[in-house]
Amino acid sequence: MGLFSFLKGQFIEVIEWLDESANSGSMVYRFPVYDNAIKMGAKLIVRESQAAVFVNEGQIADVYGPGTYTLSTQNMPLLTALKSWPYAFNSPFKADVYFVSTANFTNLKWGTTNPVILRDTEFGAIRLRGFGSYAIRVKDPAMFLRELFGTRSDFTTEQISGYLKSILVTGISDLIGESRIPVMDLASSYEELSARAMERLQPHFESMGLFLSLLLIENLSLPPEVEQMIDRKSSMNIAGNLDQYMKYQTAEAIREAANNPDSGAAGTGAGLGAGMAMAQMMGQMMNRPAEPGPAASGGGPAAAGNGNAAQTGVPKRFCTECGSPLVENAKFCSGCGTKV
Repeated sequence: MGLFSFLKGQFIEVIEWLDESANSGSMVYRFPVYDNAIKMGAKLIVRESQAAVFVNEGQIADVYGPGTYTLSTQNMPLLTALKSWPYAFNSPFKADVYFVSTANFTNLKWGTTNPVILRDTEFGAIRLRGFGSYAIRVKDPAMFLRELFGTRSDFTTEQISGYLKSILVTGISDLIGESRIPVMDLASSYEELSARAMERLQPHFESMGLFLSLLLIENLSLPPEVEQMIDRKSSMNIAGNLDQYMKYQTAEAIREAANNPDSGAAGTGAGLGAGMAMAQMMGQMMNRPAEPGPAASGGGPAAAGNGNAAQTGVPKRFCTECGSPLVENAKFCSGCGTKV
């Protein structure tokens, strides 16, 4: 009796998967039947958002959706055919059982590892970065096991996130390049681009037994140095008319002085005077005509006189009437008395 109870205990009678780990991201769980035999007539419990797949010697057999099943040759047609069981076979058997989660795996992230070079109609060649989130679920458990799972004991989203991210980045980059939307208008097209990207990438995911249930483009940005240049250009456009801008600055200075009683009347006057002076100086610079160039040397009236004629800034040394030398600081000629 003891030996019979021991042998009976080696047979698995209930097959189920309770995923109690929160945020585990487990997509596939292999039920531990390595050395234990499954009892014919055992109960298979498949919960909502799950699927159970029986595999015989590496070959996928029967797939079960949510529900409770009593295993028999009648409801295991493919496995019965693979093992060549006779009708109403009731002996224990061995098979690999995989539970596949068909729930939505949300808040998965994608992003560009390196900037993507694109051609923009306004800025020319640019480098664009982007990031966002997506959600997937298993649509075809059997295909998913064949294409991605292999023979592992378990499987999580982290094991395929890098591969899926590369598919997403390639598809989104190609879509943005073909759409030819200017960089300045990309922010208003995130929703449309996300929907078109989902439609384009869906066949790639379905070929792996997956379904892309959500794709969001959260941000597409330029390098920091390019964004700084755009900010400067925006500031210049906002400033517009410099005269109006200076008047606005003066009014702001008066308002700030009024809101700061500690500065007193002196501070108010100083701020007002500085604003008015700056406005006048800017106005003069903008309205001043161009200055003439320096006069050509030689041939002019200044050079037409005798050798004693003084040019601008050169002191006289001889009298222009009699030629006598002039006494320094004298107002009249020492020879003829002519007023210098």
